[in-house]
Amino acid sequence: MPTYDDDLRLAHVLADAVEPTSTGRFRADDLHVTAKPDLTPVTDADIAVEEVLRAQLKRARPRDAVQGEEQGTQGNGPRRWIVDPIDGTKNFVRGVPVWATLIALVDDGLPVVGLVSAPALGRRWWAGLGTGAWTGRSLSSAKRIAVSGVSKICDASTSVAGWRTWADLDRRDALVELMDDVWRVRSYGDFWAHMLVAEGAIDFAPEPELAVHDMAALVPIVTEAGGRFTGLDGKDGPWSGNALSSNGLLHDEVLRRIGDSAEPTSAEPTSAQRHS
Repeated sequence: MPTYDDDLRLAHVLADAVEPTSTGRFRADDLHVTAKPDLTPVTDADIAVEEVLRAQLKRARPRDAVQGEEQGTQGNGPRRWIVDPIDGTKNFVRGVPVWATLIALVDDGLPVVGLVSAPALGRRWWAGLGTGAWTGRSLSSAKRIAVSGVSKICDASTSVAGWRTWADLDRRDALVELMDDVWRVRSYGDFWAHMLVAEGAIDFAPEPELAVHDMAALVPIVTEAGGRFTGLDGKDGPWSGNALSSNGLLHDEVLRRIGDSAEPTSAEPTSAQRHS
């Protein structure tokens, strides 16, 4: 098995390099915010952070491809860095400290390195293939993490996001039934819910609509912590356009109830049907 220790160390170097830019623009009075074609916000911080990441990777890994949220994909080959400069841009814009820079390395289609840097929370989470999952402020100050051992839905704590999109998928009633059966429901959102799964603080976290750059860095962390990360179709990895992370013990039951094979429970037309 190849090792990715050098790549993981580089991910920390990248996070160190962009942290002054992201934290310097957080809650800045002159933060510039515009809307992308899909009407999601983008700030000058998103653009500046991605530019720094790309410049650093061009010097350190010139043969690797780079895929970012703001500038697309440059280069080709089996090794591809996937970055999200500011995951949680809406939080960033509103001054909520739950946002992070996501850095992933995918090798021949497999996410092998993931780092989540949330400087406003004073935390990082990271993992490399075969290294376990860790959290802390840096490599020198780290604690190994693991998913929970909760095996019953009635004992589970969960985080749910994307309420409107669940209705579009015609699965909101099924989701409500599932939420009625768990012990505790919250909505932590974005990267944080999946990192809480990796830490064992919650037990599963479904999201109905995500991009690859939202998920690639999360996959190695959740799986190296002993959990599972799939799409709602049950396929491993960040490629399905949505996600379910879990401690593994509850994964199949959650997929059965709200995954792609779940039976629709609402007679109401979906958003797409209403506008067709």
